Amino acid sequence: MTIRRLPETLVNRIAAGEVIERPAAAVKELVENAIDAGASHVDITVADGGRTAMTISDDGCGMTPEELVLAVERHATSKLPNDDLVDIRHLGFRGEALPSIGAVSRLFITSRTADATEAWRLGVAGGQVAPPVPAAHPPGTRVEVRDLFYATPARLKFLKTARTEMSRVSEVIKRLAMAHPHIGFTLSDGDRRRLDLPPEQGDLFSARLGRLGAVIGRDFGDNALAINAEREGLRLTGYTGLPTFNRGNAAMQFLFVNGRPVNDRMLFGALRGAYRDFLASDRYPVVALFLTAPPAIVDVNVHPAKTEVRFRDNGLVRGLLVGAIKHALAEAGHRAATTVAEATLGAIRTEPTIPLGGGRPMPSAVVDPGLAEDLQALHAPLPGIAAAPMAPIIAPEDDPAAGDVSDYPLGVARGQLHATYIVAQTADGIVIVDQHAAHERLVEERIKTALATDGVMRQGLLIPEVVELDEDAVDRLLARTDELVDLGLVIEGFGPGAIVVRETPALLGETDLQGLVQDLADDLAALDEAIALRDRIGDVCATMACHGSVRAGRRLNRDEMNALLREMEATPHSGQCSHGRPTYVELKLNDIERLFGRR
Repeated sequence: MTIRRLPETLVNRIAAGEVIERPAAAVKELVENAIDAGASHVDITVADGGRTAMTISDDGCGMTPEELVLAVERHATSKLPNDDLVDIRHLGFRGEALPSIGAVSRLFITSRTADATEAWRLGVAGGQVAPPVPAAHPPGTRVEVRDLFYATPARLKFLKTARTEMSRVSEVIKRLAMAHPHIGFTLSDGDRRRLDLPPEQGDLFSARLGRLGAVIGRDFGDNALAINAEREGLRLTGYTGLPTFNRGNAAMQFLFVNGRPVNDRMLFGALRGAYRDFLASDRYPVVALFLTAPPAIVDVNVHPAKTEVRFRDNGLVRGLLVGAIKHALAEAGHRAATTVAEATLGAIRTEPTIPLGGGRPMPSAVVDPGLAEDLQALHAPLPGIAAAPMAPIIAPEDDPAAGDVSDYPLGVARGQLHATYIVAQTADGIVIVDQHAAHERLVEERIKTALATDGVMRQGLLIPEVVELDEDAVDRLLARTDELVDLGLVIEGFGPGAIVVRETPALLGETDLQGLVQDLADDLAALDEAIALRDRIGDVCATMACHGSVRAGRRLNRDEMNALLREMEATPHSGQCSHGRPTYVELKLNDIERLFGRR
């Protein structure tokens, strides 16, 4: 068997497979080029999910004929003026996108600079480059990709349906549009527009919120908390959702580093850690966060797809993200998502009505407001005939001890239902509180405050426990002995493959030390940070709070109910329990009137 050099065209196709996996990858690279070129509008058309044709047009700086020829050569780029891979300030920098696309498709590029009198068009088919020719085109660049993967037909077999591939393209455009709100984007499938995102106006914060609302949904703006934090040259901005505004998967979590959409395990882990005390493990917050870091401390040259990054100091980045989110959630106080009321109204179903004379139930219907008023008039007493006297009605708000509802965001308690739910009246509606869930959160916050004030108390084990681990895990734990002591865990080496636990946090009580130490070692391997014990204490706080809270089924007097409401108003995070479920539902008068067909 003889070693030989592969043909250049085959080398290019192999390299193209690392960059262009599917149509969405080609669209991503081309749109990033348009953004780097200073475009203010980018128009994308994708036919048949990208198999047959894709067109990306922009109004950027354009290219000269000489630059067009260089642009389709491998590793030719304008984005590394100093040849410094540490100082990367553009989305693209490898010089691989255009030659990779040209190696597996029929590629045509038409471009014109602002000061040129004519445009130039260049074609590449299966890696073969044709010389540029004059063409008609406004300033900017138009890239057409036809018959993607015709030169590598095996790749076509792995593509999904046109609908699925179009969905992947749409996701790519949405993420890039979030990071660049001052640029307009349109996406069409040839028959209709799938996305139409005009440039947002105003400062970066307001423009981002407008673009996020257009992409994620209008509810996001009403249920998002602004993030703006800095630490040692890093800046984190964006918006994070209230815990009660959550989803069943991570599809609505958008993270960006220096304007680049990323899929970084460490960042997503930090996000889970920030919400650990507020959401169940199967619920995910809705967030859009933008991290700006000096190029020297972040490496984006990890993978050709450029979706992975590496940070010089993971602890600094993680601390900034977790601290900023927890600070924003604490400032939100007892606030819960506005969608909670909508979900409550949507869950209410009017039961079929049974006629007074028996017979089959009549289906329920929405009553027109005008018809409801006519019906009320029909049942009114006839003119000149006195109605039967009625007993006087004493409204609960007439009770002088009840207080003024306008003084309190969560209102004043009016009663208790099923010894479980507190009903309070506000200035413009009602609030229904789950007394057990609300008190559980209040007790948990008390415990956490005590921990922050007095530190983690330790208790010695009467009989120290030996935990067997592999040698690498033991080494990781022993290297962090001092930090673990601060967290309340005192360990010592016990031979090459075991450690002995002598003291544990008093809050843990009786716990599975084997599992706790093993989980801690695993987390240190993944994140190189001692975070598992802190998280475990957070779980214990929630468990203690659950057992020490006011139980459902316990009757409360009015003073107890109002005291609970007042403490909720003063306690951060009291709008949701530890699993992200709301502790109260607020219904405005408009919501209630909708239930009775008045609106």
